[in-house]
Amino acid sequence: MTTTKTQASKTQSTFRLDCSVEIVISASAEKVWALLTNAQDFSRWNSTVTKIEGEIAEGQKLKITVPSAPGQTFKPKVSGLEPNRAMTWSDGMAPMFKGVRTFALSDAGEGRTKFAMREVFSGLMLPMIKGSLPDFGPIFETYAEDLKRAAEASA
Repeated sequence: MTTTKTQASKTQSTFRLDCSVEIVISASAEKVWALLTNAQDFSRWNSTVTKIEGEIAEGQKLKITVPSAPGQTFKPKVSGLEPNRAMTWSDGMAPMFKGVRTFALSDAGEGRTKFAMREVFSGLMLPMIKGSLPDFGPIFETYAEDLKRAAEASA
């Protein structure tokens, strides 16, 4: 079996920054979903997250700490949830600054699942904030690889 490095894609303009990653995981959507929605266990498998407080459920607010932004806490709201298929987290206030992260799971055949994650930052303040944001490419790649490793280990 040939292993290829997961590659995130990024696009940006003055008022929009978009980063996405996709990976095929040799596990069912239910197994992948169970990892993505268990806040208490998140940091065990995901090296890009230090801690998540709260419940990953429709309408709930989360408190997330990450190693790439020490001392900061992100507080997205779970603004969309379709079990075993899709989830959306959003933070901020349009039109000033907003971040929306989407997670999507789809059938990749033969018991495999395609995982796609995308984050779009937008708003009038983005040009001023952009320089302080981390490079999401490597973070997204690590996130996807961590999820694949954890899901396949339990498959």
